Amino acid sequence: MFAGIGIVVLIVMVFGGYTLAGGSMGPILAALPLEMMMIGGAAIGAVLIGNTMHEIKLLGGGLGKVFKGPKYTDQDHIDAIALCSKLMKLLRAEGAVALESHVTEPENSAIFAEYPRLLKDDAVRNLICDPLTLMVVSSGTLDTHAVEDVIDSAIKTQLHELEEPQHAVQSLADAFPALGIVAAVLGIIKTMGSIDQPPAVLGKMIGGALVGTFLGVLLAYGFAGPMANRLKQVNTHDQVIFHSIKQVIIASLHGYPQPMVLEAARSALPPAHRPKLTELLDMMRGS
Repeated sequence: MFAGIGIVVLIVMVFGGYTLAGGSMGPILAALPLEMMMIGGAAIGAVLIGNTMHEIKLLGGGLGKVFKGPKYTDQDHIDAIALCSKLMKLLRAEGAVALESHVTEPENSAIFAEYPRLLKDDAVRNLICDPLTLMVVSSGTLDTHAVEDVIDSAIKTQLHELEEPQHAVQSLADAFPALGIVAAVLGIIKTMGSIDQPPAVLGKMIGGALVGTFLGVLLAYGFAGPMANRLKQVNTHDQVIFHSIKQVIIASLHGYPQPMVLEAARSALPPAHRPKLTELLDMMRGS
């Protein structure tokens, strides 16, 4: 919501201020279609050159996050802690055999069924099930540090994919001023080819060329740059669910008591989204 409001404020303030200062929108509107074609087309071409189809799809999803916000809600974070805690409790109480059906076929698991949003999320489900499947097939004899290494590697891969759209948008932000200059230079070349025209005609042509520089800077610092920053914020919020899952699994494997396990997972959440420890304890007592 705030992204949409910000775009409206940006456009109104920039062009409203220009108009109130006595500027005419005519030259800008006249030059806008072709300048946008050159700058926007060059940006799209650069994206196609520098990315695979998979990364382009990730970029599209990332731009959606700018307006929709984080994927995971506060309740999702709590549910992830609760889900992992129940699975680890089952592992401690009944052993790896009792856990097998839940992590090898989570779609048929009564525990996973309590958390349908997490069950449908491939990244979360795999991060939970894959290391616990390793525990099952090894009959619970795997070293905890080895399990932690596996989880860290999975999280690193997931974070790399999360961050790809932000890097792509930031690259566009860095490129837009230069692409604006390219459009402006082409406009100047066109103007120099008409140097025999009257000053009034040359003035309009030079003004149109400068629109390219203006658009490049505006797109970079008014749109792409803030979008990249917003994507970074969203990714930072979303990635903590993976660290919470890791904390529950590793702390449980170390044999910590449940309050310590819950505190280790809870502390991985940002303060603004962190539930009270008593809330988590009450939730687990009722499960």
